[in-house]
Amino acid sequence: MALHFQSLAELEVLCTHLYIGTDLTQRIEAEKALLELIDSPECLSKCQLLLEQGTTSYAQLLAATCLSKLVSRVSPLPVEQRMDIRNYILNYVASQPKLAPFVIQALIQVIAKITKLGWFEVQKDQFVFREIIADVKKFLQGTVEHCIIGVIILSELTQEMNLVDYSRPSAKHRKIATSFRDTSLKDVLVLACSLLKEVFAKPLNLQDQCQQNLVMQVLKLVLNCLNFDFIGSSADESADDLCTVQIPTTWRTIFLEPETLDLFFNLYHSLPPLLSQLALSCLVQFASTRRSLFNSPERAKYLGNLIKGVKRILENPQHWEFAPNSVHYLLTLWQRMVASVPFVKSTEPHLLDTYAPEITKAFITSRLDSVAIVVRDHLDDPLDDTATVFQQLEQLCTVSRCEYEKTCALLVQLFDQNAQNYQKLLHPYSGVTVDITIQEGRLAWLVYLVGTVVGGRLTYTSTDEHDAMDGELSCRVFQLISLMDTGLPRCCNEKIELAILWFLDQFRKTYVGDQLQRTSKVYARMSEVLGITDDNHVLETFMTKIVTNLKYWGRYEPVISRTLQFLNDLSVGYILLKKLVKIDAVKFMLKNHTSEHFPFLGISDNHSLSDFRCRTTFYTALTRLLMVDLGEDEDEFENFMLPLTVAFETVLQIFNNNFKQEDVKRMLIGLARDLRGIAFALNTKTSYTMLFDWMYPTYLPLLQNAVERWYGEPTCTTPILKLMAELMQNRSQRLNFDVSSPNGILLFREASKMVCTYGNQILSLGSLSKDQIYPMKLKGISICYSALKSALCGNYVSFGVFKLYGDNHFDNVLQAFVKMLLSVSHSDLLQYRKLSQSYYPLLECLTQDHMSFIINLEPPVLMYVLTSISEGLTTLDTVVSSSCCTSLDYIVTYLFKHIAKEGKKPLRCREATQAGQRLLHFMQQNPDVLQQMMSVLMNTIVFEDCRNQWSVSRPLLGLILLNEKYFSELRASLINSQPLPKQEVLAQCFRNLMEGVEQNLSVKNRDRFTQNLSVFRRDVAEALRSDGNTEPCSLDMMS
Repeated sequence: MALHFQSLAELEVLCTHLYIGTDLTQRIEAEKALLELIDSPECLSKCQLLLEQGTTSYAQLLAATCLSKLVSRVSPLPVEQRMDIRNYILNYVASQPKLAPFVIQALIQVIAKITKLGWFEVQKDQFVFREIIADVKKFLQGTVEHCIIGVIILSELTQEMNLVDYSRPSAKHRKIATSFRDTSLKDVLVLACSLLKEVFAKPLNLQDQCQQNLVMQVLKLVLNCLNFDFIGSSADESADDLCTVQIPTTWRTIFLEPETLDLFFNLYHSLPPLLSQLALSCLVQFASTRRSLFNSPERAKYLGNLIKGVKRILENPQHWEFAPNSVHYLLTLWQRMVASVPFVKSTEPHLLDTYAPEITKAFITSRLDSVAIVVRDHLDDPLDDTATVFQQLEQLCTVSRCEYEKTCALLVQLFDQNAQNYQKLLHPYSGVTVDITIQEGRLAWLVYLVGTVVGGRLTYTSTDEHDAMDGELSCRVFQLISLMDTGLPRCCNEKIELAILWFLDQFRKTYVGDQLQRTSKVYARMSEVLGITDDNHVLETFMTKIVTNLKYWGRYEPVISRTLQFLNDLSVGYILLKKLVKIDAVKFMLKNHTSEHFPFLGISDNHSLSDFRCRTTFYTALTRLLMVDLGEDEDEFENFMLPLTVAFETVLQIFNNNFKQEDVKRMLIGLARDLRGIAFALNTKTSYTMLFDWMYPTYLPLLQNAVERWYGEPTCTTPILKLMAELMQNRSQRLNFDVSSPNGILLFREASKMVCTYGNQILSLGSLSKDQIYPMKLKGISICYSALKSALCGNYVSFGVFKLYGDNHFDNVLQAFVKMLLSVSHSDLLQYRKLSQSYYPLLECLTQDHMSFIINLEPPVLMYVLTSISEGLTTLDTVVSSSCCTSLDYIVTYLFKHIAKEGKKPLRCREATQAGQRLLHFMQQNPDVLQQMMSVLMNTIVFEDCRNQWSVSRPLLGLILLNEKYFSELRASLINSQPLPKQEVLAQCFRNLMEGVEQNLSVKNRDRFTQNLSVFRRDVAEALRSDGNTEPCSLDMMS
């Protein structure tokens, strides 16, 4: 629709639909209108109208959003216009300091983007966008509201300068960030610290919301300064180790002043918790400063001040609920210290054998004490956050084994005491009370802790006595299992069940398996109390527990999921499988895997569709157990598949009727998940053939009909498409059928029909909103691409046969691939990881074995494919970038060979020559395509952290040989951008790069170039780094 806004009222209606509207269609239309507004010539005037006359904060937010997108364009606005926008916003927020916080934030982000992108803009020999600190100082002389705005401007600017925009060259970002660091960042930090000193010097009225907000913003500013990526390392924030902060040497004076640290420690003690945690975050950064910033006496003094401040903080007692996040770091510290004990050679006592048991005791008692507080005060239960619990317990396991006797005695005493109390409360059982809930919470923690210390045997040196202690503790948990299971279903507790499954898994890892000696002392006490004499008896107990859980916990997805994961882990080792199949509980499961015995396999409305996912895990484990003695027994396989056969026959009978369609759909979803689990476990040709014969030709068409009917419901299509993708996997050569069997071709034909059906139907959905596009469309496309890639690379289908016999299934699926691809934008292709990781490997297969298809694509489609490769080359995902490099290499090699053969043109190759000529003509019409990719690859080699250098080197040689003139221009541009002393060094680097490289793409020649490139990259990096004052130039200027 064309956009013609006649009045402010229409714009305000648009804002309402965009930000607070509940109608999805109206919001999508509003998003489209916003994009049109940004592209329209009257965008700036409309933004000004909204800011000056808008009656709601959302009108101002829309204006700020439009301005942000406008100034972020790749082709920038004129300098004068950007200066006008910046000055206008500064005056606007100065005149209206009481705007809504989100509006101020959005407007300030516009200023920050203008400043960053225009950092090197020069007018009249001046950097026109670098006067921001001077502008901010005017704000700091005004009211508290003005001060807050000034501080937010600096904070946003610091964040923006540190933010890597992956749509722009990273070398350009580093150039701006480095310049900002060297010219302005220190001044910003000094200004922030002086503001904090001023605030601290006055009596601080923390009841005043404005003053509190000012302190918070200044602390955030300091934190942003200290979090700055000073050397372009882009540290991994998910790593366990806190990264060293590479403070510039010019900042030494700030850090050497004791007043700096004292200021933040004083702020920590005088501010409320919300603000004191920001002060503490700043202190963490101060403590992480690189050691080379100081000489030895300075460092000792600095650390002394830090330790003194930390001691003062620790002297104020804190409760467990106030600092849950600190537990991780404390346990990490103790875990590493205890783990290093065997390697300590010092004669001085380390005292860890004294303190480690105390740490373990403190953790145990604090967790148990927390239960009553959580239950009575209705607080968030730490046990509900299982990820954090598991992380903490895995750290504790090493610490707990140090002086294990003390820890074991404590746990035995606590377990006996709590188990007795629990039994007293259960007899007589009068429903769930507060006391029972508390006791169950304490028992859950104790079971987790017993599992942890038992699992710790693998991380610490153990003795027979320690194994006997593990037996003492394990006895108590196995007794608790019996107690809990006899009370089912009347008396049950999900938290205890999850804790029991944790314990069983830890016991399995430690005492059940091939590597363990049968004489382990752990069974001595267990045989006396429970009659468990070896791991065979333990496996029986495990399987009985698994069957009990699957029978009685059908409605509790977390328990079922964890139980099935435990079963899956048990079914992985061959030695264990041989033992498991002899157990009665396993025989029962293999013959009775129906909803009658295991309710979680049911399809009633009580089961949510997401709960069906665990069925795949169940059938994977079950099929592994079946495979142990299956051999070539087809009757045994048919008996195992009987429940699924009955379900499929039921679906076949009622599929074409109009009643019970919802039931049919749920049955098909369950069947698809079951079959995927079965297919995953069948890794031999014989067993896979049994499954294929069972499914084809009766049941596979049924699944295709389901995709055609319910294509718009991903809950139905996703499991079916995933099943097909699994069936196409030639794992362990299981699809290498006999030479007389057409099964490979038949399977591919069915997959082709399903992909074509899905592809054609999904495109009929039209445009989808941002939050719907992945689940409704892109996820299914990514699975189709994954299935197609498995088929193309599986080596079980001769694709030339299709054309030979006039079968169009192969051509159809390739056309479906193209149609689906063209419906996806390049940005979505890279934004959604699963999609990119299925598309690019598929493209690699196509360019390797089916170049005739690639070069016969229509020019716009071929351009789309080549553009997707070009954009994929710059992504951080090495799977994607490596696939792009390989695809590009195949295309370039094909083109190079065609040019080399062009003069010969024998008649037998006429068709191939015409195809090659078509590709050559396309490249001549679009020379910038390959040039751009050469520029990207050279940029990656010279300036980026190249993690797949070998992959990058392979297409680069072909590109250079095809575009020698452009390569010379790139080389000259890089050399000339450097100071004179470096130019000769770089020229020599380029000469060395091509030394000994011939004008061909033989393997030997490629390897020579790859070796040269490795040396070239190292030498160029050294040359560019040798003078710190020179800012690197990026090859993106030469594209």
